[in-house]
Amino acid sequence: MAIDTGERVVPTVIHRTRSELVEQRERLLAGVHMSYEELAERAATYSLSLRELDVWHTIEGLDYLLDGDEVKPFWP
Repeated sequence: MAIDTGERVVPTVIHRTRSELVEQRERLLAGVHMSYEELAERAATYSLSLRELDVWHTIEGLDYLLDGDEVKPFWP
């Protein structure tokens, strides 16, 4: 499905497998050099840089999509 903006077609759905989402999540954590627990703790105390905060929000979205056994709770 896509939206026609008059200039170009913008996709509205991205299809990823569960393993691709898990890999993306792991790459994001490695990119900020933190474990999920460290990132969650720093998010809870409002001590993330803007880049780290962006990663945190992306991981929250990935966790929502994964919604399974591999996802840890927000509060460590």
